[in-house]
Amino acid sequence: MLRLSILVGAVAAGCSATALAASHTVTMDGFAFKPQTLEVKVGDTVEWVNRDILPHTATATANAFDSKTIQPGGKWTWTARTAGQYAYECALHPNMKGVVQVK
Repeated sequence: MLRLSILVGAVAAGCSATALAASHTVTMDGFAFKPQTLEVKVGDTVEWVNRDILPHTATATANAFDSKTIQPGGKWTWTARTAGQYAYECALHPNMKGVVQVK
């Protein structure tokens, strides 16, 4: 019986940590990332949604992530696994820049 209680407690603890993760959205619109700066927590997900008429990417300048090409109307999701500051840009339109701050 004690083993079952420990197992149930461990499962519940794992579920609560997952439940605390949040989702964030960055749109690619008007050849800009909106918001340009985003603060998230470790475990959160960030989804980039392309609302422009041309393809874009979300490519971290330090190689932490790379969406590859996101077509118009498409999206791509990244999970923040490590704290830090992640500067990124569109590899196709380098004037499009953004930052994800992971705490």
